[in-house]
Amino acid sequence: MSDKKFIISTTEHIPGKEYEVIGEVFGLTTQSKNVVRNIGASLKNIVGGEIKDYTKMLDEAREVSVQRLQANAEKMGADAVVMMRFDSGSIGADMQSVAAYGTAVKYTN
Repeated sequence: MSDKKFIISTTEHIPGKEYEVIGEVFGLTTQSKNVVRNIGASLKNIVGGEIKDYTKMLDEAREVSVQRLQANAEKMGADAVVMMRFDSGSIGADMQSVAAYGTAVKYTN
């Protein structure tokens, strides 16, 4: 990664920057729940409440997907990513997939 600050923004415009669009960029990860998390989740289903291990797993998955998004954008020669969004979904009963996606851009000024 470069020394300059790489910006990942959920907005379309970066104040003070003009840029050209390079293209779409993604960062993907799939996480699997382990046996301990599954047992804890089963117990929480009975009594209710937040399943903190799953929340932690999803938080980590979001972070990994953003890191991969940035790495893929830098490989494309991008200086930033705009309009970044997340998508997630289950794959079967034991896996969760998280995608970070956006538009890779190169500064013109």
